[in-house]
Amino acid sequence: MGKDVIVACDFSSKAEVMSFLDKFTEEKPFVKIGMELYYAEGPAIVREIKERGHKIFLDLKLHDIPNTVKKSMSVLSRLDVDMTNLHAAGTVAMMEAAVEGLTRPDGTRPMLIAVTQLTSTSQERMESDLLIEKPLDEVVMHYASCAKKAGLDGIVCSPLEAGKVHDRCGENFVTVTPGVRFADGEVGDQVRVTTPAKAKEIGSDYIVVGRPITAAADPVAAYRRCVAEFVG
Repeated sequence: MGKDVIVACDFSSKAEVMSFLDKFTEEKPFVKIGMELYYAEGPAIVREIKERGHKIFLDLKLHDIPNTVKKSMSVLSRLDVDMTNLHAAGTVAMMEAAVEGLTRPDGTRPMLIAVTQLTSTSQERMESDLLIEKPLDEVVMHYASCAKKAGLDGIVCSPLEAGKVHDRCGENFVTVTPGVRFADGEVGDQVRVTTPAKAKEIGSDYIVVGRPITAAADPVAAYRRCVAEFVG
């Protein structure tokens, strides 16, 4: 499985994201479109970025009753994205419904991954806010196992957990890991973080990198550095 860097395009308008993507005259980075941009611009922004030649991870983290998620995934499958996601906390039944809805009539579908625990979540917050008293690692592994059982392709997890996920669910079970920062960069509001080089060593398949690239003085140089450190 090839490794790749996904750039989190967490912008609030079409003008901002297009201005950013226009800087890339040679590469066509794999990009993440999240809630902020999708809610601001709608599905048209997905189609337009796809037409420019970018792979797209549509990061909307669906979480609802199985039938609603199934119908929503059916709509998203028509946008020709390459990857999308949901919350594993929605249960195996919801995840199975999502796979069914995402699968097109010809049998193809985007890659589907599950969010386990957000990288901003600490053990303390999980216990005090969510009343989950199991160890964080154990919760992540259980969610990963449920996602595999439901037929998903992988999970979103902290890079610190990627190796353990592969040990539990197999090398072909994809790990998509946010919370990646350069060794000399700011941590920001993430709790469980690591560097691109360390993520590669641990076994992440995809890393999602936002501000270290999008807020850099030279975003293209920052992207290339990230690719060099992670992909090699």
